Amino acid sequence: MDCKLEQISSWKRDDKRGSKVKKFFGTDGIRGKVGAGKMTPELALKLGWAAGRVLSRSGTNKVIIGKDTRISGYLFESAMEAGLSAAGLNVMLMGPMPTPAVAYLTRTFRAEAGVVISASHNPYYDNGIKFFSTDGSKLGDEIELEIERELEKPLVCVESHLLGKVSRIDDAPGRYIEYCKGNFPADQTLHGLKIVVDCANGATYHIAPNVFRELGADVIAIGDKPDGLNINHEVGATSMAKIRETVISEGADLGIALDGDGDRIMMVNSHGRVIDGDEILYILACDAKFRGVLHGGVVGTLMSNLGLELALSELDIPFLRSKVGDRYVMELLKENDWRIGGENSGHILNLDHGTTGDGIVAGILVLAAMRRRNATLEELTENIKMLPQVLVNVRFEGDHNPLESDEVLEAKLEVETKLGERGRVLLRKSGTEPLIRVMVEGDIEADVLMHANFIADKVRNLV
Repeated sequence: MDCKLEQISSWKRDDKRGSKVKKFFGTDGIRGKVGAGKMTPELALKLGWAAGRVLSRSGTNKVIIGKDTRISGYLFESAMEAGLSAAGLNVMLMGPMPTPAVAYLTRTFRAEAGVVISASHNPYYDNGIKFFSTDGSKLGDEIELEIERELEKPLVCVESHLLGKVSRIDDAPGRYIEYCKGNFPADQTLHGLKIVVDCANGATYHIAPNVFRELGADVIAIGDKPDGLNINHEVGATSMAKIRETVISEGADLGIALDGDGDRIMMVNSHGRVIDGDEILYILACDAKFRGVLHGGVVGTLMSNLGLELALSELDIPFLRSKVGDRYVMELLKENDWRIGGENSGHILNLDHGTTGDGIVAGILVLAAMRRRNATLEELTENIKMLPQVLVNVRFEGDHNPLESDEVLEAKLEVETKLGERGRVLLRKSGTEPLIRVMVEGDIEADVLMHANFIADKVRNLV
């Protein structure tokens, strides 16, 4: 069968063949605690085989595997490699590399699929597995459902002469560094800028500092000494205290914080104030409009701050909200033929510069906007006013949904009534962790915090 992987997404499936509810894949692949639930060596082996079976039907012959720096990456890399080989697919190993690098090199090497072994911003004791198609985009729901159906079958190895072979891409970091640099204007330099780069002790530790140094910046790297256990620990995009402290103590112009797999970015201005994904989206949209290259509008999510929507409205830039998750942002971008979208957590998509969220590239695009406008990070964000937003996470176990209870729904309605049109309440189950997320947004921070804790307490009473 001579067709490309992305064509599988157009398959029509008989509903009698299985449920459309996925058992293993969440909003960002498969993720969980190592050695428990989904993330076991046995499942990884079977998953590699099942994915190989599905992908081979589309003519797939070669798959790239990358991982972050957590210690369990060795285990799952070997298991996935064995499963894919047993299905007859050749494997190319990259070692520790950012998630967006896997997407990029999947395209560069003309591989039919890419695999990332990472739990992104989660602690070291978690891990995950996700797939990219030949064009560098994430697999669609139909393909993931097809893989899950294969998981239910007995593992049958192909004959020995059909087993897949394994090789290693030794120059992967250098290739990706050059790609990242190519997103910065050729007639500009970062000379004169002092930048703190926090690699979260993750997959960008040997890449991000070099990218910004080679563009001319004076780089102070932190979170760049992974040991397999310290990924995301008190560093990176989900723990901003260290980079804020370093920016201020070093007198840096700004800071760039990445997460463990490099697909997320948060920034810090020279005063130590955190610039989140919403403000980064605002900067990129303003820069694109300034240059006359903004196609349509901006896609955020249900979690995007109301301040972003209001600031874009002032510039007559359309704004739409998707469900939470960068795959849903991508779907809405493609549906409207727009280019810029993302999440306040720092997943930033610019389809003129890649097919997936890329923290390093997003940082480069912000720095390019600074150079074009001859402006500081503070000046680029002075016209967006973020409303106070509080997010409270409530841990829960089991398949029940506390958000459907009358007690929680009544509490939500009560808070919404008090907030009126200048506030929002969003309650949702996380797609990657066993958490209920309670988000409240409004004009007065003390009231927002009180309302969020009021609803969170109602949820806790049920879990």
